[in-house]
Amino acid sequence: MTSRRWFLAGCVTLLAAPRGAEAQEAGKPSRVVRVAFTRGTGEYLFDAFREELRRLGYTEGRNLIIESRWAEGQADRLVKIVAEIVQSRPDVIVVASPQAVLATKQATATIPIVFTAIINPVGAGFVASLARPGGNVTGISWDATPELAGKQVELLRELAPRASRVAVLWNPDTAGSAAFVQYTSGAAQALGLVLQSFEVRAPEEFRAAFGTMVKERVGGLIVLGSAFTYNHREQLARLAAQHRVPAIYGNRDSVVAGGLVSYGASLFDQWRRAAAYVDKILKGAKPADLPVEQPTTFELVINLKTAKALGLTIPPSLLLRADQVIE
Repeated sequence: MTSRRWFLAGCVTLLAAPRGAEAQEAGKPSRVVRVAFTRGTGEYLFDAFREELRRLGYTEGRNLIIESRWAEGQADRLVKIVAEIVQSRPDVIVVASPQAVLATKQATATIPIVFTAIINPVGAGFVASLARPGGNVTGISWDATPELAGKQVELLRELAPRASRVAVLWNPDTAGSAAFVQYTSGAAQALGLVLQSFEVRAPEEFRAAFGTMVKERVGGLIVLGSAFTYNHREQLARLAAQHRVPAIYGNRDSVVAGGLVSYGASLFDQWRRAAAYVDKILKGAKPADLPVEQPTTFELVINLKTAKALGLTIPPSLLLRADQVIE
């Protein structure tokens, strides 16, 4: 083969090689670090993230290194481990809680940060806008919408058709939550329901809130989806069962933990989409140029065991619409 033909063959080989393997070809694997505020929450979601990266052409140990660091629910520890991570200069930092986004954003203005399942990142000051994030932060978010709030109220009405008073439990410190409560109030009013708001900022306040719900004869509850309620989903499901309050949650994991029903954005889908952001960044894209995406996949999950314990009969029409029924 002539020198020219050798050269052309080499070019074809390089063009055909998976882009995800570029770091490995250069002799240095790309490094991605996941920062979590608490340990052991949603590990199956992170597995989906890793699986999607494998599908995109990455092999851990060859052209990619993935690490996880946990703050064990401690704000001081979060700041410390983020400082250590930034000093080690990873290629991308992945986060899934407002605390972790804030800590990483304050620690670095250059290392790319990809978030997932974050409520109202614009209002929280994490990005300049959804279309043009600016800076070094981007990812997948979900914002309060009248449609989502209305759907949850409608589902609660189907679960507890005799209820005249319903409640919403939420953390006012979570950016975007106030708008969601406003939409929920409007949806409840449209159906002739009285909505009572319960603001909680710490898990120690849950029991008192449920006690008041019982005294006020609340017939149904909407637990506003957030990192706060997600981290305490088992306690919330347990209290709802103890006080016999039918409740709807914002994510599937709350129903797996014993909750009655959930309707909201698929966290599984959001983590898979986060992997696509990491892939683009490792290939040279800048976070500032990658628009923040909104959820596209929503799921309805029902726990029949919990329904039976509450003495509820789930309408067959609702069961047919469910994406998953836990028995």
